[in-house]
Amino acid sequence: MITLVIADDHPLFRSALSGALRAEMQGIVIVESHDLDSTLQCLNSINDLDLLLLDLNMPGSGELYGLIRIRKDFPEVPVAVISGSEDSVMVAKVIDAGALGFIPKTSEPSTYVQAIHDILAGDIWLPEDLKLKVANQPKPDLSMQNRVAELTPQQYKVLCYLHEGLLNKQIAYELSISEATVKAHITAIFRKLEINNRTQAVLIASDLKLQMMAITN
Repeated sequence: MITLVIADDHPLFRSALSGALRAEMQGIVIVESHDLDSTLQCLNSINDLDLLLLDLNMPGSGELYGLIRIRKDFPEVPVAVISGSEDSVMVAKVIDAGALGFIPKTSEPSTYVQAIHDILAGDIWLPEDLKLKVANQPKPDLSMQNRVAELTPQQYKVLCYLHEGLLNKQIAYELSISEATVKAHITAIFRKLEINNRTQAVLIASDLKLQMMAITN
């Protein structure tokens, strides 16, 4: 019996993919999540999860942030990225960040099934037309994405609020903490990201397409 999570913010896509996989794979157990927060909750609660099918662009994920965060917090969980984009540069980053496969959302159900079986067998799965393109990509620099993934959930929220242009007192109000605590978080953010000012923090959040998430722990 295979247990997997489909993490995608489009309910119609989740429903269609779940139905197709259940029709193709007898006894499969499928859990659905709709953003990074709910996905992390699923990973915390499910024992013996076989595979996570992860959409890069769901709320809270911020392009590669969600993938890298999951790989750091749950290194034992195999992850395959599902996406509507087949950009070879992004696919190379996805694989370098620890994903074991990349499956275009437009793939036929049989392709999903083959990809799942190959990944569970220990292989890295890519569409045939992307393998050479990805292999020819230079090794991506994911150092900043990895630094962001080291932030605590509260520090991540402060970074997102900085990106939104909020002042320290506004951030304190939004998070129900003191301005002194906000300043401490900002100092920690600067240290972890190896930067010196708010402008640099905002540029990083913009470049990485970081989004607010609802994690409170």
